[in-house]
Amino acid sequence: MIIRSNCLTILAIIVLGIVLTTGCLQETPVSDDQDTKVKVPNDALPTDAPKDNVSEMNISTPAWMNIELTDVATGKTFKISDFVGKPILMESFAVWCPTCLKQQQQTNELKIREGETIVHISLDVDPNEDAAKVREHIETHGFDWYFAVSPIELSNALVDEFGLLIVSAPQAPVVLICEDGSFRLLKSGVKSSDILLTEVEKGC
Repeated sequence: MIIRSNCLTILAIIVLGIVLTTGCLQETPVSDDQDTKVKVPNDALPTDAPKDNVSEMNISTPAWMNIELTDVATGKTFKISDFVGKPILMESFAVWCPTCLKQQQQTNELKIREGETIVHISLDVDPNEDAAKVREHIETHGFDWYFAVSPIELSNALVDEFGLLIVSAPQAPVVLICEDGSFRLLKSGVKSSDILLTEVEKGC
């Protein structure tokens, strides 16, 4: 009788243990003072709600794009960053360089075809040339986009960004700056107006 009573007691304890264990596995309500974070799918959020798991595009322009330049034809100041939002073709050149002239003639063809849809900027990187010499160059050849003498600060920054090729005028260096401010250096050598347009359409 005592053995049977003990067995019943053990059985009751086992059953109670099972019940308690099952209860613990059930989801318990969260109290109001508990720190919780409910993840909501992005498509379930209202359009004006912040999406903490989506990184917004935030490309800041590098410092060299914000260096002030002076257009040799008009005397007006500008920065490369002023034109972000449009595709920009920025070349470095020297007046004495025949390869640079060939590249500028191709740029001129593209400008005639595409008008103001692409911004063109030419930077004279020869420290021995001044604004008067560049102005004479563009008047002789009928070029009418932005021309400036590159300040040493800008030339150094461009070398840091792209390497020495960017100030090697006979390589006809051209940088494509895309609408979002990203950029890439195009291949060396003279690039035809068709190639330039293809690169612009390809993007960065």
